[in-house]
Amino acid sequence: MMGFSIKGIDHIQLAAPEGSEEQAREFFGDLLGLKEISKPENLQKRDGCWFVCGNQEIHIGVQEGFLPAKKAHPGLVVENLGELRQSLQNKGVIIKEDLPIEGRNRFFVDDPFGNRVEFLEFLK
Repeated sequence: MMGFSIKGIDHIQLAAPEGSEEQAREFFGDLLGLKEISKPENLQKRDGCWFVCGNQEIHIGVQEGFLPAKKAHPGLVVENLGELRQSLQNKGVIIKEDLPIEGRNRFFVDDPFGNRVEFLEFLK
């Protein structure tokens, strides 16, 4: 018997190239509608930016020698997935389809840095 239990996920971190905070704000803030939050005072000297996503956070961290995550990705749960799809397409974001998963509609996009991001909606 373990004396601990993992309760959930607090945040995910996506890597980004140096100087990319404004692109992150445009994509995650303006395009996806996520609210940016301040980093804790002791981390504010570091580059990057943080966003609230439901009860969790998405941290965009600057990585030296950045390479995009082409397979690893966050899966973001969406209400009105079709509306998000249309909004992204209207802004020129390329939608990528993948194999279906029972009980869910989903699609993928690349963030401005080439990281894979999944959006999904559970079927009722």
